[in-house]
Amino acid sequence: MPVPLAPYPTPTVPVTTPAANGAQSQLVCSGCRNLLLYPVGATSVCCAVCNAVTAVPPPGTEMAQLVCGGCHTLLMYIRGATSVQCSCCHTVNLAMEANQVAHVNCGNCQMLLMYQYGARSVKCAVCNFVTSVGASTSTTEQKFSS
Repeated sequence: MPVPLAPYPTPTVPVTTPAANGAQSQLVCSGCRNLLLYPVGATSVCCAVCNAVTAVPPPGTEMAQLVCGGCHTLLMYIRGATSVQCSCCHTVNLAMEANQVAHVNCGNCQMLLMYQYGARSVKCAVCNFVTSVGASTSTTEQKFSS
Protein backbone atom coordinates (compact mmCIF):
# COMPACT_ATOMS: atom_id res chain seq x y z
CA MET A 1 0.00 0.00 0.00
CA PRO A 2 1.41 3.43 -0.90
CA VAL A 3 2.71 5.74 1.81
CA PRO A 4 0.28 8.65 2.34
CA LEU A 5 1.55 12.00 1.13
CA ALA A 6 1.13 15.48 2.48
CA PRO A 7 -2.44 16.76 2.71
CA TYR A 8 -3.96 17.52 -0.70
CA PRO A 9 -3.39 20.10 -2.08
CA THR A 10 0.16 20.83 -1.04
CA PRO A 11 1.29 24.45 -0.83
CA THR A 12 2.87 25.73 -4.03
CA VAL A 13 4.82 28.57 -2.44
CA PRO A 14 8.20 28.07 -0.78
CA VAL A 15 8.08 27.56 2.97
CA THR A 16 10.18 29.99 5.00
CA THR A 17 11.66 28.62 8.20
CA PRO A 18 11.92 30.81 11.28
CA ALA A 19 15.55 29.77 11.77
CA ALA A 20 18.44 31.61 10.14
CA ASN A 21 18.74 28.85 7.52
CA GLY A 22 16.84 30.86 4.91
CA ALA A 23 14.00 29.84 2.64
CA GLN A 24 13.07 26.22 1.99
CA SER A 25 10.94 24.50 -0.63
CA GLN A 26 9.36 21.07 -0.71
CA LEU A 27 8.93 18.15 -3.09
CA VAL A 28 7.84 14.52 -2.98
CA CYS A 29 10.56 11.84 -2.69
CA SER A 30 10.80 9.79 -5.89
CA GLY A 31 11.46 6.67 -3.81
CA CYS A 32 9.17 6.52 -0.78
CA ARG A 33 6.79 9.42 -1.62
CA ASN A 34 7.51 11.29 1.64
CA LEU A 35 7.46 15.07 1.60
CA LEU A 36 11.01 16.48 1.58
CA LEU A 37 12.09 19.98 2.60
CA TYR A 38 15.21 21.37 0.96
CA PRO A 39 17.06 24.69 0.84
CA VAL A 40 16.28 26.96 -2.10
CA GLY A 41 19.01 26.60 -4.72
CA ALA A 42 19.57 22.85 -4.24
CA THR A 43 19.65 20.80 -7.45
CA SER A 44 18.81 17.43 -5.85
CA VAL A 45 17.70 16.08 -2.47
CA CYS A 46 18.66 12.81 -0.78
CA CYS A 47 15.82 11.30 1.29
CA ALA A 48 16.78 10.45 4.88
CA VAL A 49 14.23 7.60 4.95
CA CYS A 50 14.99 5.63 1.75
CA ASN A 51 18.20 7.34 0.48
CA ALA A 52 16.66 7.98 -2.96
CA VAL A 53 17.99 11.07 -4.73
CA THR A 54 15.24 13.27 -6.20
CA ALA A 55 16.03 15.99 -8.74
CA VAL A 56 14.74 19.46 -7.90
CA PRO A 57 12.78 21.19 -10.69
CA PRO A 58 14.29 24.46 -11.96
CA PRO A 59 13.31 27.62 -10.02
CA GLY A 60 9.99 29.09 -11.11
CA THR A 61 8.65 25.76 -12.40
CA GLU A 62 4.91 25.44 -11.78
CA MET A 63 3.86 22.10 -10.35
CA ALA A 64 0.50 20.36 -10.58
CA GLN A 65 -0.97 17.30 -8.89
CA LEU A 66 -3.15 14.34 -9.78
CA VAL A 67 -4.22 11.10 -8.14
CA CYS A 68 -2.87 7.95 -9.81
CA GLY A 69 -5.62 5.88 -11.44
CA GLY A 70 -3.80 2.66 -10.56
CA CYS A 71 -2.88 2.98 -6.88
CA HIS A 72 -4.49 6.31 -5.82
CA THR A 73 -1.16 7.88 -4.84
CA LEU A 74 -0.96 11.66 -5.09
CA LEU A 75 1.49 12.55 -7.86
CA MET A 76 3.23 15.88 -8.42
CA TYR A 77 4.36 16.81 -11.93
CA ILE A 78 5.46 19.82 -13.94
CA ARG A 79 2.41 21.73 -15.15
CA GLY A 80 1.85 21.29 -18.87
CA ALA A 81 2.86 17.61 -19.01
CA THR A 82 0.45 15.46 -21.02
CA SER A 83 1.05 12.23 -19.10
CA VAL A 84 2.60 11.21 -15.77
CA GLN A 85 3.98 7.78 -14.88
CA CYS A 86 3.44 6.72 -11.27
CA SER A 87 6.67 5.76 -9.52
CA CYS A 88 4.78 3.33 -7.26
CA CYS A 89 2.70 1.21 -9.69
CA HIS A 90 4.10 2.50 -13.04
CA THR A 91 0.63 3.39 -14.38
CA VAL A 92 0.78 6.10 -17.05
CA ASN A 93 -1.82 8.73 -16.12
CA LEU A 94 -3.28 11.25 -18.53
CA ALA A 95 -2.66 14.76 -17.17
CA MET A 96 -5.33 17.26 -18.11
CA GLU A 97 -5.55 20.93 -17.32
CA ALA A 98 -8.44 22.07 -15.13
CA ASN A 99 -10.28 23.56 -18.13
CA GLN A 100 -10.35 20.15 -19.90
CA VAL A 101 -12.15 18.22 -17.16
CA ALA A 102 -15.46 18.33 -15.34
CA HIS A 103 -16.82 16.69 -12.21
CA VAL A 104 -20.01 14.76 -11.39
CA ASN A 105 -21.12 12.65 -8.43
CA CYS A 106 -21.57 8.92 -9.09
CA GLY A 107 -25.27 8.11 -9.48
CA ASN A 108 -24.88 5.11 -7.17
CA CYS A 109 -22.29 5.76 -4.43
CA GLN A 110 -21.98 9.58 -4.75
CA MET A 111 -18.19 9.42 -5.19
CA LEU A 112 -16.93 12.58 -6.91
CA LEU A 113 -15.86 11.59 -10.44
CA MET A 114 -13.72 13.51 -12.92
CA TYR A 115 -14.22 13.18 -16.66
CA GLN A 116 -13.09 14.84 -19.88
CA TYR A 117 -15.38 17.48 -21.34
CA GLY A 118 -17.44 16.02 -24.17
CA ALA A 119 -17.77 12.57 -22.60
CA ARG A 120 -21.30 11.13 -22.57
CA SER A 121 -20.78 8.99 -19.47
CA VAL A 122 -18.26 8.17 -16.76
CA LYS A 123 -17.76 4.83 -14.99
CA CYS A 124 -17.12 4.88 -11.25
CA ALA A 125 -13.91 3.04 -10.29
CA VAL A 126 -15.36 2.29 -6.84
CA CYS A 127 -18.73 0.68 -7.67
CA ASN A 128 -18.57 0.33 -11.52
CA PHE A 129 -21.75 2.36 -11.95
CA VAL A 130 -21.97 4.32 -15.20
CA THR A 131 -23.31 7.86 -14.80
CA SER A 132 -24.48 9.69 -17.89
CA VAL A 133 -23.26 13.25 -18.30
CA GLY A 134 -23.85 15.90 -20.93
CA ALA A 135 -26.21 18.67 -21.97
CA SER A 136 -29.47 16.88 -21.14
CA THR A 137 -30.98 17.29 -17.69
CA SER A 138 -32.16 13.69 -17.43
CA THR A 139 -29.53 11.01 -16.97
CA THR A 140 -29.65 7.36 -17.90
CA GLU A 141 -27.55 5.14 -15.72
CA GLN A 142 -26.77 1.47 -15.88
CA LYS A 143 -24.60 -0.91 -13.91
CA PHE A 144 -21.83 -2.90 -15.58
CA SER A 145 -20.05 -5.80 -13.95
CA SER A 146 -16.35 -6.17 -14.40
